[in-house]
Amino acid sequence: MYEFLRGSVVHTERETITLEVNNIGYLIYCANPFVFDKNGQEITIYTYQYVKEDALRLYGFASRKERGLFEQLLQVSGIGPKGALAILAAGAPAQVMQAIEEENEKFLVKFPGVGKKTARQMILDLKGKLQEIIGDASDSTVSLIDQQAPTLEEDALEEALEALKALGYGEKEISKVKPKLKKENLSADEYVRTALQWMLS
Repeated sequence: MYEFLRGSVVHTERETITLEVNNIGYLIYCANPFVFDKNGQEITIYTYQYVKEDALRLYGFASRKERGLFEQLLQVSGIGPKGALAILAAGAPAQVMQAIEEENEKFLVKFPGVGKKTARQMILDLKGKLQEIIGDASDSTVSLIDQQAPTLEEDALEEALEALKALGYGEKEISKVKPKLKKENLSADEYVRTALQWMLS
């Protein structure tokens, strides 16, 4: 298994990035691909190799803690890689951990693909196990927002809306937050995080 890859992002899509490392391009699935786009600068991505009969994929994360939470989520029945990424995309592992510890099903079911049964399973499987993974988690993910190059507002918003669709949110849910997002002037990743915070509130 790859512990991490260090290289530059040469292509970004709504679910993936292509990271060039020593003239080899690695296709990596990410919760928020746009956060890694640093205009060709070298970055480090912590990776998880997912192997199944019909799939072999690399998933990328900004920190080991974020990857650790992803791995724990995969242990929960009913949560696959796509569902785990949707939870991570909110950028708030501390809130997820707190909801699990407090058995707050109402918060957990707001994530795409998480129903009451899955939320209950998350609590049963993960309660008491996440503290050592993400600590006090006041800032448990390493955000690259501040390092990201400015993007044109319209392009950034469009990228963010595509990312929300990729995470499983429907047009109805997105249309509720789109008018408010238009009033903001943010990067693509900030738009995604802001939209998720509103949806989960």
